Amino acid sequence: MEKFDKVHGVAAPMPLINIDTDMIIPKVHLKTIKRSGLGVVLFDEMRYHEHGGENEDFVLNKPAYRQTEILVAGDNFGCGSSREHAPWAIKDFGIKVVISTSFADIFFNNCFKNGILPIVVEEEHHAILMEDAHKGENARMTVHLEDQQITTSDGVVIEFSVDPHRKHCLLNGLDDIGLTMEKDHHIDKFEDHASQARPWV
Repeated sequence: MEKFDKVHGVAAPMPLINIDTDMIIPKVHLKTIKRSGLGVVLFDEMRYHEHGGENEDFVLNKPAYRQTEILVAGDNFGCGSSREHAPWAIKDFGIKVVISTSFADIFFNNCFKNGILPIVVEEEHHAILMEDAHKGENARMTVHLEDQQITTSDGVVIEFSVDPHRKHCLLNGLDDIGLTMEKDHHIDKFEDHASQARPWV
């Protein structure tokens, strides 16, 4: 997992509330167990017309937001069924930060495990960020994990909270396997002791 520090760029506004995991990535695309290649079907049913071709009115199809790394989303983002493909698709598209007033618990946890920073903000701050995101390509937002701050294009600074352990994992690029490998010397010591105590194993 890549180390996460600071993201600076255009934020895409998606004010629709209750965007569930099936809207993020429809179940027809869940057959793969690969994490790559899913970005193209992110928000598939909103992003493309039924008979093919891009929906020009969808935010991520607009020129200003095609390369966005920050998503300012509506309340209760990531609700619905549990599917890790949802954060996989978001990450593969290139989005590194999702900001909302609330997230579904499982989706929220899966984001951290896949190198995405989900940020919960108060409604008044969310309104400021959503307005800033609507400004388009001339407005760039900065999300600084170390300082736990979001800075709008107008210089407004909004602080956010994040669990210290999850912050440590993102800053150091540690997924579950990486966390385990941080203890490799303890594991080696245990295995050496075990092999001496039970040489027949």
